[in-house]
Amino acid sequence: MAVGTPVNDSHTPDISQLLAATESVGGILKRGDYVVYESTVFPGCTEQECVPLLERISGLECGRDFKVGYSPERINPGDQEHDLTNTPKIISGCDEEAVGEIAHVYGRVVRAPLSRASDIRAAESAKLLENIQRCVNIALINEMSMTLGRMGIDVSEVVRLASSKWNFTAYSPGLVGGHCIPVDPYYMISEAARRGIDMPLTRLGCAVNESMAGYVADEVLRRISGSVGREGRRPRVLVLGVAYKPDSDDIRSSGAAALRECLSERGAECDVVDEMVDGESVKRMYGFELSDSPSGVYDAVVIAVAHECYRSLDDEWFARVTTGPEALLADLGATYKGRISNLRYWTL
Repeated sequence: MAVGTPVNDSHTPDISQLLAATESVGGILKRGDYVVYESTVFPGCTEQECVPLLERISGLECGRDFKVGYSPERINPGDQEHDLTNTPKIISGCDEEAVGEIAHVYGRVVRAPLSRASDIRAAESAKLLENIQRCVNIALINEMSMTLGRMGIDVSEVVRLASSKWNFTAYSPGLVGGHCIPVDPYYMISEAARRGIDMPLTRLGCAVNESMAGYVADEVLRRISGSVGREGRRPRVLVLGVAYKPDSDDIRSSGAAALRECLSERGAECDVVDEMVDGESVKRMYGFELSDSPSGVYDAVVIAVAHECYRSLDDEWFARVTTGPEALLADLGATYKGRISNLRYWTL
């Protein structure tokens, strides 16, 4: 049973889907059963929220009548190299017998090592740490990109030079989206706050990443303000891609949708095109209509998500959809760096 564990508008964990699924499982639970959770949750959620619900619905007792475990999902959507069978699995359970049985079951499918946690809370925390680490590292490179960009320094060159040292880990700046990096840190932040603990580094990492849409909108509009200002009209911007990552149809926590909102708030007329995603889902989730294709000409084209279908556009295509040489190509992932000659160019 697959359910989401999102956050609400105030960044508070919303486990309603998880609890609804737990109720369903509780209704069919019988003695000798095992229930294993894989959803990303705050430390203690499985034992404090889910187990009592299973017991209440089923009338059975965890540990005596049934067993519970936790083994966080680690699948990376769109990753052709890593799948369930070759990705190491974290295993935890309500007791040693549960851990052994759960490891046995997963071991029949997973060829990679199984890492046994001392308890369920440690396993829940490990999953959060994986994504919090990525969140903070991405925030660092985003902050460096914004800072170096205002100094006129190419962050990609800086990363290349820094990467010559063996213990440097290279990250690329960009909009952050999806169901993990923008969401999971708040599960730890919320549970820590409930216990009177502050997590300033994690909070600031989230804030930096969330600021990127506004930063990109400001940079795009600043770079086309001269030509648009002379004509006394609203700037027109085309955004290519609204999924949260290339070659995906997943639009959850879309950074491109946030960018579109920021551009609109700043007075731009903004069209969004993405042939990979369902337009009705976009309208339902974000309240705007996807465009089937570019319409008219634009002062800026933003390559927000470099789907395969957007990686081979040429000078002729960009000339056809833009106002001329003063138009801007904002290529957030540097897909077209050094390849386009008839537009002004900017990347993070």
